[in-house]
Amino acid sequence: MYGGPRVPSVTPMTDRTSSPSAAQAVNSRNALVTGASRGLGLALSRALAAAGWRVVMTARGDEELQKSAAELGPAATAVAGDVTDPAHRTRLAHAVEDLGGLDLLVNNASGLGPTPLPRLADYPLDALTDLFAANVVAPLALIQQTLPALRARRGAVINISSDAAVEAYEGWGGYGATKAALDQISNVLAAEEPDVAVWWVDPGEMNTRMLAAAVGPAEASGAPSPDTVVPTLLRLIEERPPSGRLVHR
Repeated sequence: MYGGPRVPSVTPMTDRTSSPSAAQAVNSRNALVTGASRGLGLALSRALAAAGWRVVMTARGDEELQKSAAELGPAATAVAGDVTDPAHRTRLAHAVEDLGGLDLLVNNASGLGPTPLPRLADYPLDALTDLFAANVVAPLALIQQTLPALRARRGAVINISSDAAVEAYEGWGGYGATKAALDQISNVLAAEEPDVAVWWVDPGEMNTRMLAAAVGPAEASGAPSPDTVVPTLLRLIEERPPSGRLVHR
């Protein structure tokens, strides 16, 4: 299901409204998942909660996020907001502290950019700047804010990448450039933080709202469900291979 080098181990999260006891903090596995209200983020959050993790879920839409978190019960803490907002990232760091630590950060939230997807010759530069802020700067900023907690528990980071980071697809230049940058940030982070596992994962094409916005609902409906990627991510977390770029097959 995945190939490449090998790395460190991971852990789930609880509700901010009731701080865990010292024993719970030590024994629980805690995760922070961005873009968790739907798609791959929600599918992974469900699986982690089912496996006994406590999960801090975040996404921009509060109503959809609260509904998704309610499915997971007391294992989930919903913290709505935009990861490009420094104040929101601070709230997420506090939610992690309330759980007693962090074992896994999943940077899944991502923007697509303008649609229809523009060629690079016509790409609006202000939109490209915003896309880099969402897909590159925000994940790095969240890593920086949670890195002390991850180091303390020899945790792991999963950055969701794309084949657009390494392939030349017309119209995908802006999005692909952000994912290529995230890949290299992940690559260097892995070298600089040997006690933290870092995997940047290409999940392949998935039937999501983002894909539908890019290629149309009809074409997107033929892509696999995000749920099909979850077993690959769970194996990564449990087997803890070396840090590296991994492609879901």
